[in-house]
Amino acid sequence: MGDILVVTITPDRFVNKGPSRPTFTSALRAEAISALEMVDFVLVNSYPTAIEVIDIIKPDIYVKGPDYKNSDDDLTGNIILEEDAVKANGGKIAFTSDDTFSSSSLINEHFSPLKDEQKIFIEKLKSKYSIDKIKSYLDKLSSLKVLLVGEVIIDEYIFCDTIGKSGKEPILVTQRLFSEKYAGGILAVANHISDFCEQGKIVSYIGDRDDHDEFINSALDPAIQTSFISKKNSPTILKTRFIDNYSKTKTLGVYDINDELLSNGEESKILDILDTEISNYDAVIVTDYGHGLITPDIVKFLEKYAKFLAVNTQINASNIGYHTISKYSYADCICIHEGELRHDYRNRTDSVEVLTQKLHEKLKSDITIITRGNTGSLVHRDDEFINCPAYAGKIVDRVGAGDSLLAISSLCFASGIPTDISIFLGNLAAAEKIATIGNKNKVTKVNLIRSLEALLK
Repeated sequence: MGDILVVTITPDRFVNKGPSRPTFTSALRAEAISALEMVDFVLVNSYPTAIEVIDIIKPDIYVKGPDYKNSDDDLTGNIILEEDAVKANGGKIAFTSDDTFSSSSLINEHFSPLKDEQKIFIEKLKSKYSIDKIKSYLDKLSSLKVLLVGEVIIDEYIFCDTIGKSGKEPILVTQRLFSEKYAGGILAVANHISDFCEQGKIVSYIGDRDDHDEFINSALDPAIQTSFISKKNSPTILKTRFIDNYSKTKTLGVYDINDELLSNGEESKILDILDTEISNYDAVIVTDYGHGLITPDIVKFLEKYAKFLAVNTQINASNIGYHTISKYSYADCICIHEGELRHDYRNRTDSVEVLTQKLHEKLKSDITIITRGNTGSLVHRDDEFINCPAYAGKIVDRVGAGDSLLAISSLCFASGIPTDISIFLGNLAAAEKIATIGNKNKVTKVNLIRSLEALLK
């Protein structure tokens, strides 16, 4: 097709083919391609799309494989933008017609990094559902309207280099390098669902001082609406964590918070908003961090009027010993960590299945999800237990993993998607989340489908 062949490859951070991918780093892939005699130049594209490189190289002919010939099959929609960029630079697009081989299929068959329990779960899914069938289930979520109730939290990460022990005091000294803020709490959950649903709205409070209003507006997906009240004598919750920049481990946390319960007047404002809004939404997702938003009367209202109620309660440094899932008496879907389940029952020894059954009977939940870290998740539904293994490859930061699983799985359950698919998609969302620092990136439909395709091919 031409005289000079330039091959561009995707850098590792933009591959988005699911957990433990890419199997081969960009350096190895570039080296292998450069060894082919017909290749003149290899470029690792440092941009998220090919458009920027097209503008730089200005190719006469831009070549894609036959799987891109039908633009409707491109999940990102970028092929159309790439073609426009090529034409704008005086070139044309062409498609090869040779046989193609899926690298994901080859890796899954010959070089799979998955453990036996992961492979068994995937094989069971493949025997019941095609990839297109699972995609059709995801498409069902697009008609959902979701109300989100929970505390707004701003996560601030301050990255530091460790200097050493102070010369005069027994403390560790670090040098501040830079800081980043992420949308946490209910903001993170809202961002995760924004790419899947028709509509989402947050009901919560922000502080009457240090409200971080400008940051919230910039960090929240434009598709998400908000109804905030102002909490007196409070900041918007800011959780600052100091991070060792080399290891990316957390060394210290400092919270700016007032987690007293809402006053009667503030509670009435929240109840008025819920009374106006709740009938307009197909599902309500509650992330109860125990920082004073969700009072007993708000709990009763949600239990009575939500069409589908999904609840998550979380233990943290400021509420441990005072905050458990037992503050609720009913929910359609409950999602808590195994440690929080054992804390609620003050029980270290019984099996997680026994305690989950007790919780189901106590709260009359249709669906009970117990997250178990690197062990995966356990789901109880219709007197049946399903264990879904974790699919995390690269673990950068565990913060927000449960929130992402709750967000995606509860949407699936609210739409009537089968249990095994719902928890599998939730676990893939958690795997995507913990591969990045903080809540820097939201779960997207494109990336979730790419992970799905990579594992099920």
